[in-house]
Amino acid sequence: MHAIKLGIGIAWVVFWIYWLLAATQAKASVRSGWGFRARGIAAIAAIIMFRALRGHSVSVHTLALGIIGAALFACGLLLAIWARLYLGSNWGMPTSQRVEPELVTSGPYRFVRHPIYSGLILALIGTALATSLYGLILVVIATAYFYWSATVEERNLTQTFPSDYPEYESHTKKLIPFIL
Repeated sequence: MHAIKLGIGIAWVVFWIYWLLAATQAKASVRSGWGFRARGIAAIAAIIMFRALRGHSVSVHTLALGIIGAALFACGLLLAIWARLYLGSNWGMPTSQRVEPELVTSGPYRFVRHPIYSGLILALIGTALATSLYGLILVVIATAYFYWSATVEERNLTQTFPSDYPEYESHTKKLIPFIL
């Protein structure tokens, strides 16, 4: 179990380094999102994740649950990375608006409108299952934040793409394919 926890911890660090480096290639923002609040939420998330990875009384001790969690974690990160690659320079902090935006509806965006959020939520669920159920607190907080961010972004996208976005929205779920 220690190897799974260590592997997930290292993978999160590598992921966030990649994520920050990739952010330098994004288009300029017309209007910033909730950068300060997002960083505050990220700091809280990091503290909870650190505690979860260290293990406490609700630590996961079964190999089967650890393997399932690690698989969900890997699938979630891969989905987030796939979505980030498809967005390219259109990516930005949650609720930000880009100069000369493009509506991306291919790749993972044909399954859900916010696959980065979906992937991160899945990775957090996997982390909690593989390390400590304490991490489920983070899952709830992150899911609420991502759902709110998606709602704000969709309002902006509807204004930016008044004919295309509502049509896309009508046949693609927000976060979970075929469900939500």
